[in-house]
Amino acid sequence: MILDDSCSLLTHLAFVIGRQADQILQERLGIGNSQYRILAVLNTDNNALIGQKDIASRLGQTEASISRQVKELVNRGYISIETNRLNRRKHEVTLTDKGARIVSAAMEVLRNLYDQSMSLLVDKQRVQLKTALNLMHETICASGNTAACDPLLRIWQMTDLGT
Repeated sequence: MILDDSCSLLTHLAFVIGRQADQILQERLGIGNSQYRILAVLNTDNNALIGQKDIASRLGQTEASISRQVKELVNRGYISIETNRLNRRKHEVTLTDKGARIVSAAMEVLRNLYDQSMSLLVDKQRVQLKTALNLMHETICASGNTAACDPLLRIWQMTDLGT
């Protein structure tokens, strides 16, 4: 079936792009794609204080997974953790200047990576691809089955896939 082939190809392509992004970010900047996504979420909220639980929800990951990544990012000086003044048991995460620079560098690395792939398409094909992907994204997010829709769209728009 065409639909089955398209779904399989889309699933495989998402996996390959994720692995490729992870590899190139590791090689060039020493961070993984998961760490980049956390930094990008912090970057999209105008450096507002965000709890680890909120980050996990926005990325559709577990708090334990986010906690491990946050510790590594704190150790590298990319983010800082502050205790909430109103609730001392709650800790909030913010992007440091060093973290903002690494997000900017990562966005450029990914933009260059995607530009290579997108350069194979003519303008009309790029527009059609982006339209189709946006439609699929809206449909998936409208179902309400994932908490990760809003920030992922913002991350998508920040890297913009060369269109």
